[in-house]
Amino acid sequence: MMRRSEMDRRRIVISGCSSGGKSTLLAELATRGFRTVEEPGRNIVREALETGSDALPWKNPVAFVEKAVIQARSSLEAHAPHDGPVFFDRSAIDALAHLDRLSIQIPQALRSAGQTCIYARPVFMAPPWPDLYEQDEERPLPFEDAVREYNWLCLAYPSRGHRLIHLPKASTPARADFMLRSLGLPLRAS
Repeated sequence: MMRRSEMDRRRIVISGCSSGGKSTLLAELATRGFRTVEEPGRNIVREALETGSDALPWKNPVAFVEKAVIQARSSLEAHAPHDGPVFFDRSAIDALAHLDRLSIQIPQALRSAGQTCIYARPVFMAPPWPDLYEQDEERPLPFEDAVREYNWLCLAYPSRGHRLIHLPKASTPARADFMLRSLGLPLRAS
């Protein structure tokens, strides 16, 4: 049986710029047999738009982050029994960094909840890539705002003890190969 610290190293985050290809990369990893967890933010935004809730990052950032951290903790707990790697599209760190970036005081209970979400030290960052960037109802921010968010995340992760590995601007299969080789993993789950 793996110790908790060994399991935590197998919880790998893909973060970075909005519309930088993270979800597409996650789908590629899933087709190769790896476990993946979708970004909580998109689901929260979709639900808020459907129900009329104000838990939107641009309307009520604290409510949005609370939901994102709860979902992040739940995803980690759900995959705790799995000994192999699990790839996450964003993390609780992304959510908390959103409030930091807006200079909003993070409630202590929320900060504590976020700190219980432990991930692998290396974090893969999808860089800003104008050719991929798309705005939609769930992602209304302009590219320039997405770049600012990316730059903030490049500070937030290292300040929490993580090491950034920047993904190449390459095809999705090439990005997946790059990630898996960087982690010393096979190109397909066994």
